[in-house]
Amino acid sequence: MSVDFICDYYKSVESLPVLPGVEPGYLRRLLQSAPPTCSAPFNVTMKELREAVVPGMTHWASPNFFAFFPATNSAAGIAGELIASAMNTVGFTWQASPAATEMEVLALDWLAQLLRLPTSFVNRTGAAGRGTGGGVILGTTSEAMLVTLVAARDAALRRCGSNGIAGITRLTVYAADQTHSTFFKMCHLAGFDPANIRSIPTGEENDYALDPTRLLEAIQADVDAGLVPTYICCTVGTTSSNAVDPVGAVADVATRFNAWVHIDAAYAGSACICPEFRHHIDGVERVDSISMSPHKWLMTCLDCTCLWVRDTHRLTNSLETTPEYLKNGASESGTVTDLKDMQVGIGRRFRGLKLWMVMRTYGAAKLQEHIRSDVAMARMFEDSVRADDRFEVVVPRNFALVCFRIRPHGGMTEEDAEGANRELMERLNKTGKAYLAHTAVGGKFVLRFAVGSSTQEERHVRSAWELIQKTTTEMKGEM
Repeated sequence: MSVDFICDYYKSVESLPVLPGVEPGYLRRLLQSAPPTCSAPFNVTMKELREAVVPGMTHWASPNFFAFFPATNSAAGIAGELIASAMNTVGFTWQASPAATEMEVLALDWLAQLLRLPTSFVNRTGAAGRGTGGGVILGTTSEAMLVTLVAARDAALRRCGSNGIAGITRLTVYAADQTHSTFFKMCHLAGFDPANIRSIPTGEENDYALDPTRLLEAIQADVDAGLVPTYICCTVGTTSSNAVDPVGAVADVATRFNAWVHIDAAYAGSACICPEFRHHIDGVERVDSISMSPHKWLMTCLDCTCLWVRDTHRLTNSLETTPEYLKNGASESGTVTDLKDMQVGIGRRFRGLKLWMVMRTYGAAKLQEHIRSDVAMARMFEDSVRADDRFEVVVPRNFALVCFRIRPHGGMTEEDAEGANRELMERLNKTGKAYLAHTAVGGKFVLRFAVGSSTQEERHVRSAWELIQKTTTEMKGEM
């Protein structure tokens, strides 16, 4: 019955309004407010799911969803998730589930090879046996940032001879102002002083990427003030505009101060399995960690974020916990990976299965074809925008995100332009035929058109563009 529901959902999702028209609190009015005393047939539960839950869903699986970076899916990914849930393993140590641990290690090493990561990042280095590097699958990029921030924090405290965490007020961290907001949240959780979190301004001259010169100036000023540069977040594919921070140049700056460099490639990292996009992470051999999320663009359902580090000991030194009840011969032998020591919690899901199933089922060629198809559709949309003089592309397109807006005209101020573009977005979203989101880039209100939903085809992109043109014409006719 559940499998039938999934099949029916994917057959019908294209015809459903992408954004629901419900009001806050709607679900409590449709479902009973107290837990049921007696059992009910499963078909009753499924009936309530169809009638109450589905109408209140924002359909990320819809081919008409263009608002945010995609949450991609596939038959292999769903099957992997379903089977892992059925097995319900809790693989905190190798002994707790040898296959779950080794599958995760294998899947991470496969993906590292597709990304052409240096061997220093993989779990095994051929005949030489186990290397110092390795990876772990986490839930989200936030977790990857948090665990690496903690590892970098502890390493910096040891480096400056701090007694415990007393020296934490001297530690500084750095990121471009386009870096995802979750970075600043994770800095707070890792205990960094908010006054020591540097948001480096970006500008149109660098396509809103981190400027190494400004970064160096900020770090040098902190060193001169007696502070300790600790961590730099380098983003490949920012959320607002898909800006790409220059990995190699950032690593050059960091090396001078012994600061940890982390690459956040949550979205665009998937594109780097294609040779034509791999240059975006050139210099990765000189960073300390890199993370990317196959659940965004590599057909592996949420949640699945892959983190690789050059030296796993720097993570485990901060995160390892070994109570008596978890001690065992395999762990104490040092020949196995206990993934609990590379994450925040102890318990963990069998995420490696779905990632392995996706790569094993589709292979590198199909996954690359998927990425290239999305980029081609985004390029087609970008060309359409540029061909209509009512609109402008605000920043160059790097991958499959197009940032555009109605072009200010006839003496329009930026405030007027924001109003027009906001109205366009709201009208589009109310139709249920497309869903777009917005951002602010360089002080401009900008519409984001993100291609990449798993079921998206060229016809959906063309239909969305026609709807944008039609709605804009209607707006101008009402002025």
